[in-house]
Amino acid sequence: MTLLLGIDFTSAPRRAKPITVAHGRLDGARVVLDDIERCPDWAGFEAVLARPGPWLGAFDFPFGLPREAVVDLGWPQTWQELVRHCAVMGKPAFRAALDAYRETRPAGRRYAHRSTDLPARSHSPLKLVNPPVGLMFLEGAPRLLAAGVHVPGMHAGDATRVAIEAYPGLLARRITSASYKSDERRKQTPERRAARAAIVDALVRGAPSSGGPQPAPTLHATPAQREALVEDASGDLLDAVLALLQAAAAARQGAPRFGLPANFDPIEGWITGCTPVAGHAASASSSPASATAQGRAQ
Repeated sequence: MTLLLGIDFTSAPRRAKPITVAHGRLDGARVVLDDIERCPDWAGFEAVLARPGPWLGAFDFPFGLPREAVVDLGWPQTWQELVRHCAVMGKPAFRAALDAYRETRPAGRRYAHRSTDLPARSHSPLKLVNPPVGLMFLEGAPRLLAAGVHVPGMHAGDATRVAIEAYPGLLARRITSASYKSDERRKQTPERRAARAAIVDALVRGAPSSGGPQPAPTLHATPAQREALVEDASGDLLDAVLALLQAAAAARQGAPRFGLPANFDPIEGWITGCTPVAGHAASASSSPASATAQGRAQ
C-alpha cells in the first residue's frame, strides 16, 4: 500500500477552515509529499473517502468513544451500531446527552477517556469545546462507515481503502514540546513559526520513531512545500503532513493490524503510533492532555 493520505479534520469545514488532505506515497524509506488538497465542505471530504484504492489514510479525529461512557449511557456496544446510533441522534441530542452525562460524574472526573487517550495525551472524545472532539467523532465516524472503508480492528470494509486514527500532536511532541500553531492571529508568533520550522526540519531528517520494528520514514518535500508548511500559522498543512507520516509508518507495518495493538477495544479505537501502557485501564480523570500538548483541530 504505497498511496497515502494524511487528513487534518474539522467538525465544521468551510472555506476559511477546510479539511486538509496531504497526498503522498511511499518510495522506499521516504514519504514523498505529492499534493495538498483542501475540502471546504462535506461533499469534498466524502469524495476523498469514495476514491478507489488502494490507499491508506490517517484521519485526525477519534474513531470511537470511551467504553465506560457507552456502557453508562446504555448505547450500543458494537462500533457500527454505536456510530449509527449517534448519527441518528443528531448533533443537538448528542450534545445534550453528553452534557447530562458529564453532570452525573464527580467533579474532577467529568470526562471518561479511552485507553489510548492517556498514553497519547489526547482529549476525551466526550469533550465538546476547546477542542470539540466529540463533534469531530460525530461528523467523522459516520462518514467512514457510510463510505464503506476498512477500519482495522473495528469494521471490515473495502480492504483497498484503509482508515486509521491519527493524532498529529503525538508525533509533533516527539520533536518539540513547544506550541506550533494557532487559529488566532494574535497568537501566530515568531516562536510558533520557529517551532514549525523545527518540526519540518526533523521530518525531513527522519520522523522520530514510535518504537516500531522499522526506522521512521523521512519526508521528501520540495522547498516550496516546506516553506508552505512553515508559513501556515494555523498549522493545518503541517498537521496533515504529520498525519501523512503516521499513515506511512502504519502502512510499513502492513495488514491486517497496520501496527495497531492486537487487543485494543473495538468501540474505542486506537491512535496509530501510540504505545499502550501495560496494565493501564482507561482513565476517568480530567483531560490527560498537558498544557503543552498540541490539540486537535476545531
